[in-house]
Amino acid sequence: MKKIKLILLIFLVLIIFGGGFFFFWTQIVSLYTKLYLELPKLEKGVGDFLMQEIEKKISIPPPLKSDKEAPESFLIADEVVKYTNAERTKSGLQPLVVNVKLGASAKLKVEDMFNNQYFGHDSPLGITIGDLVASVGYEFISIGENLALGNFEDDIDLVEAWMESPGHRENILNPKYKEIGVAVAKGTFEGKTTWMAVQHFGLPLSICPEPNEAIKTEIETNKVQLKDTEDELGNLLNELEDMRKRDPEYNQKIQEYNNLVSEYNETVGQIKSLIDKYNNQVKSYNICLEANQ
Repeated sequence: MKKIKLILLIFLVLIIFGGGFFFFWTQIVSLYTKLYLELPKLEKGVGDFLMQEIEKKISIPPPLKSDKEAPESFLIADEVVKYTNAERTKSGLQPLVVNVKLGASAKLKVEDMFNNQYFGHDSPLGITIGDLVASVGYEFISIGENLALGNFEDDIDLVEAWMESPGHRENILNPKYKEIGVAVAKGTFEGKTTWMAVQHFGLPLSICPEPNEAIKTEIETNKVQLKDTEDELGNLLNELEDMRKRDPEYNQKIQEYNNLVSEYNETVGQIKSLIDKYNNQVKSYNICLEANQ
């Protein structure tokens, strides 16, 4: 009977003095479970996000040369835009919005064709519409280029000629294009005074908002903080292992550890929330790209 009482007494002492360490180890297991098992992942990890590649589309129908000569030929860029949008309205499409950058790239194209005496989508140096819009800072999902050469009677005559050409008509009536830039100029080409006209159509990349880079930065900052807290917890563990259970600072250290675990878990929750937010933005971006390609 005395032996049984002694065993019970020893067991009780172990429970009382070992409870601190038992709770401590329970908390450390919980800590590493949260760190390595519960954190969701960014798309391929922080700094390497799984966003779809942009499949840029370029539509360049064969350049159009007029087979008739109007003695009083005169073209105005704004009027070309006006009659282009009139054709879209007839087909139940939204009018195109004039974009300054596309207007600048169209102007560069007209000038380059006159300066280098060619009429085509690729310059003698291999410069394309993709190069031109990039040079003016226009980011796109898809773009198109219509070219015309000749002394058309007026802007209506020019747009009608494009509409009678399947490829040019397709660009004008493409429902995915949102913006346009037009340039017209009169000059000498192959020894003859004539007009050149350029339409640049675009579906800007900006219609698909990219994930917020500030979220990525905040995630990375919080992960650094998480690692610092993890190191501090490891140091506390070493201190507790070296301390005697009856040390007056032991319980204080346990409380310090518990407070740090709460801080750690709060940071974990913040990171999880930010990762979910960022990944949702990535998914929305990819869905938008798929819908517009």
